[in-house]
Amino acid sequence: MRLKKTVVMVGMMGAGKTAVGTAVARLLAVPFLDSDEEIVRAADRSIAEIFERDGEPFFRARETEVLGRLLKGTPCILSTGGGAFLSEINRGLIAEFGVSVWLRADLDLLWQRVRHKTTRPLLRTENPRETLRTLYEARRPFYQMAEIVVDSLPSYTVEDMARRVVAALAARPDVLEGE
Repeated sequence: MRLKKTVVMVGMMGAGKTAVGTAVARLLAVPFLDSDEEIVRAADRSIAEIFERDGEPFFRARETEVLGRLLKGTPCILSTGGGAFLSEINRGLIAEFGVSVWLRADLDLLWQRVRHKTTRPLLRTENPRETLRTLYEARRPFYQMAEIVVDSLPSYTVEDMARRVVAALAARPDVLEGE
């Protein structure tokens, strides 16, 4: 199978964008990239440091620049930060040069996956579950604009999800071409 355009994994924190994206890339024998890691590499600072020193608008501008560059490069599987798909500019770039895949998971599943993680700065609040719910409700209308939706269930392994994503991509000859 040949990947014809970059597949952009979108969704909430805990949806599996990195884990499932990495597994999809392995199945398709293509590179896996993470837009947040690319921003950190380019800035030589952590995302938390970028937010603290330069603010969110600066970070979002760099995120758009990095997305644009990666989308115009060799087709790959690209994981994005949870907020990247909220930007109309980013959604336009993704629609023009790639394809968006929303890893849709319900709030309970997301909470089970993120509640013990200390690497989620947005959840460092007095009531992290309520914060997650608020983010989920606010972001869901944007994620619903994704071209492809793959549902996640608690019983699915990362490999199950990767196979489901590949099957969804295979239904799109403009994205994934059979041999």
